[in-house]
Amino acid sequence: MNTLTARRRTIWDALPEPWRAPAIRLAAAWLALIVLFLPDWADMADQWWNASTYNHVLFVPFIAGWLVSLRLPQLRKLVPRAWWPGMILVVGAAMVWLLGAFSGLNLARQLGAVALLPASAVALLGPRVALGALFPLAYLMFLVPFGDELVPALQMITAKISIALVHASGVPAVIDGVFIETPVGLFEVAEACSGVKFLVAMVAFSAFVANLFLKSWRRRVVFVAFAIVTSIVANGIRAWGTIYIAQSQGLEFAAGFDHIVYGWVFFAVVLALVLGISWRFFDRAADDPMIDAEAIERLNLGPLERGTARPLILLATFAAMVLAAHAWASAANAQEADVANTVLLPEVPGWERVAYDPQLVWEPKAEGARHRLMGRYRNADGRTIDVFVAVYAEQTEGAEPGGYGQGALDPSTGWAYNGEGVAVPDARSEMLLGNGTAGRAAATFYRIGETLTGSRTAIKLAAMRDRLLLDPRAVTVLILSPETRDPQAGAETIKDFRVATGPIGPWLDRIAIGE
Repeated sequence: MNTLTARRRTIWDALPEPWRAPAIRLAAAWLALIVLFLPDWADMADQWWNASTYNHVLFVPFIAGWLVSLRLPQLRKLVPRAWWPGMILVVGAAMVWLLGAFSGLNLARQLGAVALLPASAVALLGPRVALGALFPLAYLMFLVPFGDELVPALQMITAKISIALVHASGVPAVIDGVFIETPVGLFEVAEACSGVKFLVAMVAFSAFVANLFLKSWRRRVVFVAFAIVTSIVANGIRAWGTIYIAQSQGLEFAAGFDHIVYGWVFFAVVLALVLGISWRFFDRAADDPMIDAEAIERLNLGPLERGTARPLILLATFAAMVLAAHAWASAANAQEADVANTVLLPEVPGWERVAYDPQLVWEPKAEGARHRLMGRYRNADGRTIDVFVAVYAEQTEGAEPGGYGQGALDPSTGWAYNGEGVAVPDARSEMLLGNGTAGRAAATFYRIGETLTGSRTAIKLAAMRDRLLLDPRAVTVLILSPETRDPQAGAETIKDFRVATGPIGPWLDRIAIGE
C-alpha cells in the first residue's frame, strides 16, 4: 500500500460512521454543481487569476477548508441528516442564478452558482451541522468576484479625501469630479486608483480575522467596520501622498513612487495598522474551540427539528430542481424579440443633422446590440448634441444594455467618469471628462415596453420578468450628450432637444420598429 492510499484510508477511518455516506453525497453534489455550472466557475476563475482586484480570492477555498479543519473535532460529534427545509436555500440560490441568466447579469449568475454549495450542504447535512460549519460555509461567498460596481463611488470618495488633504498641506488645488489640478499638473483618480481591490480584499480578510480571534459579535462588527473605513481612508492618503510628492519632485518621480507603493506592499502596511490597533481587543484564547458541539446539540430548534428527509430522495429532488432551472434558462435564452432590419435616426424639428466632428472622439459601448446609431444635431442657436441609439433584441451575457462598462462611458477609452450631472427626468445623468480637457454631459435612457427609465436595476428587472414569462421584448438605449463641462448648460441642451422630439418613449419606439 503506497503512502497516498494509506493517507486516504486514515482520513476515511477517522470519519465517524454517521458521517461517511453524507460526506460522499455532499462531495458528489458539489462536483456535479461545479460541472453543471462550469461556465460560471470558469468566468470566476479567470477573474481570480487575471484581475488583480480578485487575486486574493485564490486563497478563499484554502481558508474555508482550514476553518472547517479547526471545527472538525467538534463537528465529528454532530450527526448529519438530510433535511427538507434546507431545500428552501437551494431553491433561493437556483433562482438567483436563474434571474442572472435571464438578465445577463454575471454577478447574479456567479452568486447563485456559489451559493448552491453552502445551500446544498445545509440540505444534505442538516441544521445542527450547518450551525457548526456556518462561518466556513458563508465564507465561500467570497468566491464571488464583486466590487466593480463600487468603483465610481470609491473614485469620488478618494478624490474628496485627497483634495481635503491637499488643501490642508498648503498646496493650491482645484477639484472637478475625479480630477485634481495643482500647480504642477492635472491628476486623475482613475478606476485603478479607486482602492476597490484593497477594499474587497480587506472585507474578506477582516471577516476571517474577526471570526478567528473575536467571540463577541459586537466586537466582530466593529472590527470589520474599522477595517473597511481604514482601507478607504488609507487609499485617500496614498492618493494625496502622490500629489504632494509631485509638487516638489515632479510628476515622473511621483508616478514611479505611486507604482511602488500602490500594490500589496501598501495593503500589507494597512493590514499591519489594522491588526496593530485591534490586537488588544481580541478576546478568543488560543485554546478555545471554534464551536461547542454539545451546546449545538442542546439547542432547541423548535419546528426546525422536523423535516428529516430520505437522503437519496432529497438528492434526486435537488438534481431535478437544478436541471429544471437550467432548462428554463436555455428555453428563455433561445428566444429574442422582433426588431426592424433597418433603423435610422429621424428628423427632429428645429434641429438639423450635421457631421460628427467632436473635440475628442466619443462612442458609447453597446456590446451585443442588434443596431447602433450615432449622429449629431445642431439647432438655430448653434448648440450641438450627439445622439446615440442602440437596439437590443435580447438581454443575455454579452448583450447587457445595463451592464457594468456598457453605455456612455467606455472604460477602455480616454474618457473618465467625472461625477453626476444635473438630474434629467427618466434618465441617468453623468458628467464625463476626456484626456483632462474635453467635457461631456450624458443622459442615458432605457426603453422596454411602456417603461422609460434611467435605472440599470429597473431594466434588469424588466428583462428578468420577460425571461420568466418567456416573453422577450426589445430594449432601446438612448444617450443624449452635448459637449460641455458645464452640467447646467448640458442639462438645458438635453431638455431643449427632448422638447423638440416630443415624448421620448414613443420617439424611441418609432426608431426601434424602423419608422
